[in-house]
Amino acid sequence: MVQAIELLSRHPAEPLSLARIVRATDMSRATAHAVLTQLTADGWTVRDRDGNYTLGLGLMTVARRAESAFPLRRRALDPMRALADAHHVPVFLAEREQTSIMITEVIGSPSVPWIRPGRHLPLAPPVCREFIAWAPEPDRQAWLAAADPAHRPRLEAVLDAIKTRGYTVERLADDSAPMMEALAALRHSPVTDPLRHRLSAMIADLITIDYLPDELTDHNAVVSVSAPVFDSHGTVIASIVACPDTNLRAPQLEALAAATIAAAASVAHAR
Repeated sequence: MVQAIELLSRHPAEPLSLARIVRATDMSRATAHAVLTQLTADGWTVRDRDGNYTLGLGLMTVARRAESAFPLRRRALDPMRALADAHHVPVFLAEREQTSIMITEVIGSPSVPWIRPGRHLPLAPPVCREFIAWAPEPDRQAWLAAADPAHRPRLEAVLDAIKTRGYTVERLADDSAPMMEALAALRHSPVTDPLRHRLSAMIADLITIDYLPDELTDHNAVVSVSAPVFDSHGTVIASIVACPDTNLRAPQLEALAAATIAAAASVAHAR
């Protein structure tokens, strides 16, 4: 049932046939038919005259009720819109979910295609640094231990800098984004272990992890700027991420970072 709902939610404007749902979910035809019959009876899906299925209004009602259990997104929307409007950049909210990060809201149209609601990111180096910089030392060391040994000294310095200044910067060396995406796709294909390790090393060579204070110039390639959202215990539970994806001078970067930090703080303090 969950598989069917998730599949339909990824195609909200496209009615799907029973055969397509069977292929995409690996359910048997009999099981898929029984599941969709019950979902349709409950109003969670709608079956049109051609026998195709879309999401139903009953599911929307349940989803709106469920939102009350997750107030962070509601509190974040106004600060995110204000940040996006003031700096003319896309903005997204990333919330921690145990050992991963989930994008739960996006304002605007980020140039990076993977930034979309529902996308999960592993809480693993070198990304998600704003969730680690303020973490207890055992958690921080466990995160660092999972990093490429060649990156660990820089990651330690970066985590210290993030905790001092209050934000992270995601950047790429030069114009390497298309090459990095292609290499990442190959890395996750069915290749041999030696090739996978080589591809991982090539990706690592294209990554420059954040900026340290003495590295800012008049030409800083900034993909995104992230600021943490803390709960009442000082734990980072989410981050607000602004996505300029352009070159910024140091004062421009610092101004965007200050605005992102302010937006994240307003989310943490709102009730």
